[in-house]
Amino acid sequence: MNDERAAIIGAGSWGTALALLLANKGIETRLWGHRPEHIKLLHREGQNRAYLPGFRFPASLHPEESLEKTVAGAGVIVMVVPSHAYRQIFSQVGELAQEGAVFVSATKGIENLSLKTMTQVMGDSYHDSDSSPPLFAVLSGPSFAKEVAQKVPTAITIGSERDDTAQFLQNFFSTDYFRVYTSSDVIGLEISAALKNIIAIAAGISDGLAFGANARAALITRGLAEMTRLGIQLGAQQETFFGLSGLGDLVLTCTGELSRNRYVGIELGRGRSLDAILDSMNMVAEGIKTTKSVYDLVTSLGAEMPILEQVYEVLYEGKDCGKAVQDLLSRDLKAESS
Repeated sequence: MNDERAAIIGAGSWGTALALLLANKGIETRLWGHRPEHIKLLHREGQNRAYLPGFRFPASLHPEESLEKTVAGAGVIVMVVPSHAYRQIFSQVGELAQEGAVFVSATKGIENLSLKTMTQVMGDSYHDSDSSPPLFAVLSGPSFAKEVAQKVPTAITIGSERDDTAQFLQNFFSTDYFRVYTSSDVIGLEISAALKNIIAIAAGISDGLAFGANARAALITRGLAEMTRLGIQLGAQQETFFGLSGLGDLVLTCTGELSRNRYVGIELGRGRSLDAILDSMNMVAEGIKTTKSVYDLVTSLGAEMPILEQVYEVLYEGKDCGKAVQDLLSRDLKAESS
C-alpha cells in the first residue's frame, strides 16, 4: 500500500475539502470529477471556485480528468460522489485500484434501488472476486466542508470492521485541527449519517414555518429516537447514535447555516416547490433521495418512523408542510420511551 498517495473521487465541496486536508499534510493527492470542463477550471484557477471558493490548492493537490491516473498507485481512495452515481463510478474505481488499497466512503446516503449503504454497494463489486477481500471504511461526523477547509476544529469518526484499518486511517486523516476517532460499527455510522439528513429537512421545514426553537429541539430529539430505533433493527450499536456521526452530525445539520438539507426544508416551509428549490442549487442535498430509500426500507421492515413518513409525503406526494406538522402532533399520545 502506498500511504503517501491518495485519490479523492468527487470534486464537489466535501471532496475538495478532504483533498485540501490531505494535500496540506504533504500527501500527494489527486482529485477527480466527472465533468472534464470543471477539472480544467480547477487546473486553471488553482481552486474550486464553483463549490469551495477561496481556498488555493497546494502543490501536492492535482486535479485530474483521468480516473485511471487518479487511482493509479493510491493507497487510500476516498469516494465522495452522490449515492445515485456511487455504484457506477465505484465499479470503475474498483477495477483500477491497486491490490491492498483502502476504500473510504465519505458519502452520506442509501442507494434507492438496492436500499444498501455505500460500503455495501462497494462490497457488491467484489462479491465474486478471486482477489483478497478489499479494505472498506466509512468517514462520518459533523463536518461542513467550508469549515474543514478553513481549518476550524472538527472531530469525526472513521469506521472499519478491522481495527488496524481504522487506526491506519485515523493517523492518515488526523491533523492538529481535524481529530479522528475510530469505530467498528460501520453500519451504525452509515445509517446515522444518512438518516440525519432526513431529520434536517424536517427541522428546516419547521424553521421555514417559523415555529421556533422549541419545535426544532423536539424534532432533533425525536428524530434521534427514530434513527436509533431503525439502526438497532439493522444491527447497529445504540451508542453510535449518541456519538459524532449520530447526535453530533444531527445537531450540526439541523441547525447550521451551511446545511443543504436544512435549506431545502426551510424553502419548502416557506412555500417553494421542490423543483424550484433544486433548480436554484448547484450542490446535492442527499436527504431527498435518502428519504425515498429509507421510506422503502422502513416499509419493508414494518418499522415506525413518523417524522420520516411526513417528510416523504412532503417531498414525494406534495403534502402541505403545515398539514404534515399537524399530523405529527395529532398522533396517539404515548410514553417517550416507546
